[in-house]
Amino acid sequence: MKRKKIVAGNWKMNLSWVEAFDLATSIKEKSEGVAGIQKIIFPPLPYLQMLSVIVEDEADFFVGAQNCSEHEKGAYTGEVSAEMIESAGASFVLVGHSERRMYFSETNEQLIQKINQALKSDLKIIFCFGEHLNERNNNLHFETVKQQLVEVLKHYPKEKTNELLIAYEPVWAIGTGETATPAQAQEMHAFVRKTLSEIFSNEIAQTISILYGGSCNAQNAKELFSCEDVDGGLIGGASLKAEDFCIIMNSF
Repeated sequence: MKRKKIVAGNWKMNLSWVEAFDLATSIKEKSEGVAGIQKIIFPPLPYLQMLSVIVEDEADFFVGAQNCSEHEKGAYTGEVSAEMIESAGASFVLVGHSERRMYFSETNEQLIQKINQALKSDLKIIFCFGEHLNERNNNLHFETVKQQLVEVLKHYPKEKTNELLIAYEPVWAIGTGETATPAQAQEMHAFVRKTLSEIFSNEIAQTISILYGGSCNAQNAKELFSCEDVDGGLIGGASLKAEDFCIIMNSF
């Protein structure tokens, strides 16, 4: 089975409503004629519904949420449930992003619960993981990544793996301008695919798209995407510029 080629843009906590509308509209216009590439944008939560309307008639163009609650409903002031996200028109949700792990101390148990809630609401998941600089420098990067994958994904239902995407984020390369070399990216992506084969099966592992998420931009995307096990990118800063995002889309 041929793996999907995917470019996802994580807008994080950026843009006013007008800026978000203009960016989504511009990406939609500039990406016309780009076939065979799945596009996903992850805007701030207040913009989900309106941006979902903008892309709803576009093939392979989806909107996702940057986070969801591990709770189904209840007295959790400020939280947003997976059901609410789905009802606003989103199709995807990020789970386990490094900034959620670092700044909000999200645990593996919380991530498992978030995944369960997302699946109950028919949301597709991009599961994020990756090592810090000290872990790479101490040759612990493979151990760290394997632990993050196994401890969460061993609970993921095999029958839903056809909708699972995962994103390798070397934390030392997020927002720093540093990027893993193509050789480093391929080495880790191949290791990740091997780990997925141990968690699920080799057949399933070969169908799951693995995105690279560490300062991928218009200048380095083509080289990164040429790697055998790199199936696309989870783009940060470069996704805030329609022209750059569309250059990345055309980098396969």
